[in-house]
Amino acid sequence: MAGRSSTVVLMCGLPGAGKTTYAQDLVRRGFVRLSIDEVVWQRLGQRDAGLVLEADAYDRLKEEVRSLQRDELVALVRTGRDVVVDYSFWSRAARDDYKALVESHGGRWELIHLKADRATLERRLAVRNGEEGANSVTVDQKLLDRYAADFEEPDGEGEQVFVQSAT
Repeated sequence: MAGRSSTVVLMCGLPGAGKTTYAQDLVRRGFVRLSIDEVVWQRLGQRDAGLVLEADAYDRLKEEVRSLQRDELVALVRTGRDVVVDYSFWSRAARDDYKALVESHGGRWELIHLKADRATLERRLAVRNGEEGANSVTVDQKLLDRYAADFEEPDGEGEQVFVQSAT
């Protein structure tokens, strides 16, 4: 694959918008998926194992994983692998940072913004919150409110927007 330009898909959207489902479809098409939530879950084990980290310790772990995955992303881009970065990319600064990183190593990026109305997000999260696993991080009403308030919706950043249905 050396010499081939890598495509890096940056997933963007609120919890429940369908980012992981979209990313998993790309994996079936040959992309490598990077997910902070998945690695954190693997390191901590299942929620019912009784291990609960304080917020600061959890945030430190997430940042450690993010740093390692940035290095992994660079290595994958350099070898021409296609990658989907299954994060939320809630801030323009984070999106711009990753775009520049990809371009600086010869890759090209696509920003995919998945949108869904509040009722759809809540319905999907209610189902997901009852599941176990790396892709079932619990997001309650209060946390969704905080995430929605902090989200910087992409506008004019080269994004492709997909509005998700109520399924």
